[in-house]
Amino acid sequence: MDGIQAVHDSQSIKFRKPFGAVEVGQKVKLSINVDREIIVAVEFMQFDGTRLNIGMQKEYLNNGEFRYSVEIDTSDTLGILEYYFILIDGYNRLYYGNNDEHLGGIGQIYTYNPVPYQITVYEKSYTPSWYKEGVVYQILIDRFYNGNEDKTINSPKKNSFIYGRWDDNPMYIKDGFGKIARWDFYGGNIKGIIKKLDYIKSLGANIIQLSPVFKSSSCHKYDTGNYELIDEMFGTNNEFKELCVVAESKGIRIILEIVLSYTSSDSKYFNKLGNYNEIGAYQSPNSKYHEWYKFTRYPYQYESWWGIAERPNINSMENGYMDYIINNNNSIIKKWIELGCSGWRLNVIDELPDEFIEAIRTRMQEINKNTVLLGDIWDDASNKVSYSKRRKYLQGKEVHAVTNYPLREYLINFTKGYITSDIFKQKIMSLYENYPRESFYGNINVIGTNDTERILTVLDGNIELLRLIVVIQFTLPGVPLIYYGDETALKGGKEPDNRKSYPWGKEDKDLSDFYDKIVNIRNNENGLKKGDLIIHETDPEVFVFERNYENEKVIILVNVSNEQKLIKGISLNGSYVNLFNISEKYKFVGNNSIMSVFPHNFKILRKI
Repeated sequence: MDGIQAVHDSQSIKFRKPFGAVEVGQKVKLSINVDREIIVAVEFMQFDGTRLNIGMQKEYLNNGEFRYSVEIDTSDTLGILEYYFILIDGYNRLYYGNNDEHLGGIGQIYTYNPVPYQITVYEKSYTPSWYKEGVVYQILIDRFYNGNEDKTINSPKKNSFIYGRWDDNPMYIKDGFGKIARWDFYGGNIKGIIKKLDYIKSLGANIIQLSPVFKSSSCHKYDTGNYELIDEMFGTNNEFKELCVVAESKGIRIILEIVLSYTSSDSKYFNKLGNYNEIGAYQSPNSKYHEWYKFTRYPYQYESWWGIAERPNINSMENGYMDYIINNNNSIIKKWIELGCSGWRLNVIDELPDEFIEAIRTRMQEINKNTVLLGDIWDDASNKVSYSKRRKYLQGKEVHAVTNYPLREYLINFTKGYITSDIFKQKIMSLYENYPRESFYGNINVIGTNDTERILTVLDGNIELLRLIVVIQFTLPGVPLIYYGDETALKGGKEPDNRKSYPWGKEDKDLSDFYDKIVNIRNNENGLKKGDLIIHETDPEVFVFERNYENEKVIILVNVSNEQKLIKGISLNGSYVNLFNISEKYKFVGNNSIMSVFPHNFKILRKI
C-alpha cells in the first residue's frame, strides 16, 4: 500500500457528525476518504477497555476516491470512546489515527500503534445560566481589603507576623528545614469584601470566588483546621452570611473554594499540636476522626500531600468523613450553601475519587438545583488520567466545569510569539471537540490565579500584550476570571510574590478602565456568552474568530505582531460597529472583505 492517501477530520461534519462530544444514546457517523478501493474497518476502545472492530460501508466519489462510513450508537458507551481506522489491502495493513499532538482534526497514517481519536460521551446535565453567563472575580481574602474602620487586625494568630504597611511585598519566614516558621498576614477580611462589593459590581463581575475561608493557621487557608468556622482573622459565620445577602442584593453570587483531600495537621480532626479541645486522630486511635487518615505506623508515620507532614491526606471515601462533609443533615456542604454560598470549587480534584465528587454533586442538587460545582485541574479534564485511572469529571455527574489552564498556556504562547495562530486554533479546537458543550462554555477561563505568576509579570510588563490576552479571554466561550489586582497592573512572580495586597489608591487607571469596557462588552453581548465558535485561518500573527447566536454575529480580530496587518478572505458582508469604539463603523460588500488591524491591536465587530 505504498503511497496510499487517506483523510479523516474529526472536526469536520463531513467526516464526523455531529461535531465534538455527544450525549449518551446519540448516533455518530464516522467517515474516511481513501484514494483507492480497499477494505476499511474502525477499531473502538470503550471507557472500560473493551475493544470493538466494525467494518465500514464503501461509497464511490466522483473525484475517483472512495468514502468509507459507519454509524455508531453510543447508548452503551458512556465515557471516552476512542477510535482509529484500519486500512487493509490484501495482506498489507496500515492505520489512520489522530495526529501526533493528540489535537483532533486531520490525522495521519501509521504503520503501527496509531494515536486514537476521542469522542466524549456524556450524560446531559444542567449548568445554571447565572454561572455560565457570568464573570468571576477571584479574591485571596487576606490580601484584598481590611474593612475595620480603624484597620485593626482581627484576632492575630500566635507566632505570626503582620506586615508593617499594606503595600509591603509578601515573604515567607522559613526555618532551617525550609518549612514555614511564622505565617504572614495583611489583615484582609469579610467586612472588607462587603465594603468593596460596589467596586466589584462596577467592574462588571457578578461572581466572587473566595479562597478558602475556614479556620486555619496559614494565611491562605488551603490547610483546613475546622470546616465549620470562618477563620477568626477573616470574621465570623454571621459576617459571611451577611456578605452573601448583601452580594445577592447587588446581583453577585459567592463561590467557596474547599480542600477535601487533606487537612492541616493543626486541625481539630488531626490535632497534632493539641490546639483543639477535640481528641484528634493523631492523639488517639479511639478518636472519631482516626479512620479519616492513612496511618502507616501510628501515630508518627502517615500519608500526606506531597510528603508535607503538616498536610495529612484524607481517606475521602471513609463513611464518617463522607457523612460529615456530604451526607449528614448538618453536613459541611449543606451548612455553607444554607449560609448563602451558591457553589463550590474543589481544589486539586485529581486527589479526590470520582465517587466522592459525584456524591457532592448529587447532594448539592438535592439542596439547591441552582448551585454549581467546579473543579481545579491543570489539564484537559475530558481525558485526564490520575493515579493510573481515567477520570469521569465531565461525564455529567461530577463537576459542571473546570479551570481552563490549558487556554492560559495557549494565550501566553500565542501572544508572546511562541506559537502561530494556526497552532493556537488547533489547541482551542481540541478542547472544544473534547468537552461537552455545557462544560466548554462553563470553563473558568483564567489568565492568572493565586497559583500562577501574575499575568503582567509573565508578559514582561507589556500592557499592550495584556490587553490582547484579555480581549481573547473575554470573547471566547467560557466564564472569564479576573484575579484580584490584575485589572490594576499588579505584578508578581512566583508564590508568595503573586499574592500581593490589592493596591488601593495606586491602580493603573487606564488598565482598570480597559477592563471595565471589555467586561461590559462581554456582559451585554449574548453572542459572546452563548454563541457558537468559528475560528478562521489567517496571518500567523493574527487570531480571528466569530461568535454567532441566533441573529447576532460578533467577529474578533487580534493582531499580536509589531506590524499593521491586512486581513483578507473572511466573509464580513454587511454593516458592522466596533464595540470597543462605537464611532468606528464599517460596511462591506461581497465576501472578499479586507480589514486592517494596527500593531498590538484588536477589533470587536458586531454586525448591525
